[in-house]
Amino acid sequence: MPNHFLSLTDYSSEEIENLLQLAIRLKREHAQGGNRPSLRGKVLGMIFQKPSLRTRVSFDMAMRHLGGDALYLAPNEIGLGQRESVADVSRVLSSYVDAIMARVFAHEHILELAEYSRVSVINGLSDHDHPCQAMADFLTVREVKGRTEGVKLAFVGDGNNVAHSLLEAGALAGMEIAVASPPGYAPSPQVVADARALSRTTGGVIEVFEDPRDAVRGAHAVYTDVWVSMGEDAEREERLRTLRPYQVDEELLALARPPAIFMHCLPAHR
Repeated sequence: MPNHFLSLTDYSSEEIENLLQLAIRLKREHAQGGNRPSLRGKVLGMIFQKPSLRTRVSFDMAMRHLGGDALYLAPNEIGLGQRESVADVSRVLSSYVDAIMARVFAHEHILELAEYSRVSVINGLSDHDHPCQAMADFLTVREVKGRTEGVKLAFVGDGNNVAHSLLEAGALAGMEIAVASPPGYAPSPQVVADARALSRTTGGVIEVFEDPRDAVRGAHAVYTDVWVSMGEDAEREERLRTLRPYQVDEELLALARPPAIFMHCLPAHR
């Protein structure tokens, strides 16, 4: 069976730590002018329902650095679940490539791709999770703060897919994760419950607030996301009105623990 990367909760704390350590070593080797050709002859198929600057370039360049290649499939080239069923796309593509990364709208599409694929499927984003983003963010926290265990990260705004993966990653890493969202925009209660259960085994702390000041107070890192993501344009005015009190500005950031870092998964709407 292929080893998929769909959600961080599919992995143990030790496995997540090993991935972070590997990323640190690979990044250091690349900075020193050397790359491991460990993926020579391998091809990553990249399915994009939602376009992205960082996701496309990150995966493409990672494959090049490791000696492999990446095949980009634009939103209009497949019509995932429309021109062809998700199952058929998975069956066909996985017979050509060595792994698949997919950036989709519905999390069900990621699960179905994995179900019918002959090769590993990586969740490059879905409406429920963004595990690769959280791994990159925790690598940043590790590099800047020197550790993840015991670090407090506050997420302010829409309790979306990024918030879900940060909650899961934080619980696995023994961090304190505090999320502040307005009513109706809180993270999934099931994700929060699962993260709290995980955190009891790692010494982490999971908190959910409505007041952003409660979440940010004493944080080592303050994180936010856009208020209107792709596919949410119909809710634009309501979202801007509801989330404006959750804007991260100098006044809110002053409640964090100096020297706090500000984080954003981008693109940013300033």
